[in-house]
Amino acid sequence: MTHIDLRDALKQAASALKAHGPEFALAGSYALWAYGGPEPVHDVDFVVAEQDTEAAALTLEKAGFRIDRTPEDWLFKACVEDEFVVDVLHQLNGTPVDADTIAAAEELDVLAIRMRVLSPTHVMIEKLNSLNEHHCDFAALLPGVRAVRERLDWNRLREDTADNPFAAAFLVLTERLGIAP
Repeated sequence: MTHIDLRDALKQAASALKAHGPEFALAGSYALWAYGGPEPVHDVDFVVAEQDTEAAALTLEKAGFRIDRTPEDWLFKACVEDEFVVDVLHQLNGTPVDADTIAAAEELDVLAIRMRVLSPTHVMIEKLNSLNEHHCDFAALLPGVRAVRERLDWNRLREDTADNPFAAAFLVLTERLGIAP
């Protein structure tokens, strides 16, 4: 899968959701990319309000995506050409996504499509709170946080991840590396 494939999937999914609903926001590493972070190589993430999950699946299915239900009950995968490329999440770290979360996202032009994009602070809070003893890859997080560091609300990041010792360790690392103020 190439960046071009992922961009095409992003554009196709965003266009369908924008035209036929429901409301959505770009999330994850592609949201960071929209703010100047490195381009992801694995998938595209969108969020929809939990009550809009089935409407989003129907919209994407009508747009030509194959919908794969995963064992995880907080997302579904919308696939193009038998590759999992678009994850549609309706929960973030166990918390249901709501309409306010989507409405709070900033509107940006991404690949010539105007869409809501979760803030870098919101994305990093979710990424840091997902760290645990089974998934703790600081090296994967460093390029993104370095690229968007001026756009991060570092105080909120510290406050909203304070209960996660892995996130706290990452934030200490960013301070020691001169990334965080």
